[in-house]
Amino acid sequence: MPLSWNEIKSRALVFSRTWADAANEDSQGKPFWIDFFEIFGITDKRVATFEHAVKKLPGLKAKTDGFVDLFWPGMLLVEQKSRGKNLDVALTQALSYFPGITERDLPQLVIVCDFARFRVHRLTTNETFEFALKDLHKHIKLFGFVAGYKVQT
Repeated sequence: MPLSWNEIKSRALVFSRTWADAANEDSQGKPFWIDFFEIFGITDKRVATFEHAVKKLPGLKAKTDGFVDLFWPGMLLVEQKSRGKNLDVALTQALSYFPGITERDLPQLVIVCDFARFRVHRLTTNETFEFALKDLHKHIKLFGFVAGYKVQT
């Protein structure tokens, strides 16, 4: 049974405070996302993999192999950057992985993040949401699928 929204929001506030000073992708990226999934009462091992190998579009920095920072097939692709890095560049990088992902595994959401800011792209509706880490609790329902909640239209 999923956690209640009140519990998830409370955990999101704790998460935001815990990670307020995070800055380094290499040393803090994985722990950040492991803790993110714990907001919803699940472990990353149940749903996602880190450093998922894919073929990229040719011509991007002359590399055809790449590694998705976090990948949940059919649901989520995350490109994590160090604090202050350009999220537009991160999005371009994230989208360059799509040719190497099978059709059935293409994500519904792409998240680019520099610890301080989240930019969430909902591919099914072409919507983009951007917010600060400190405001994660206000936007937590964007990630309801992690806890098993379904969007009703």
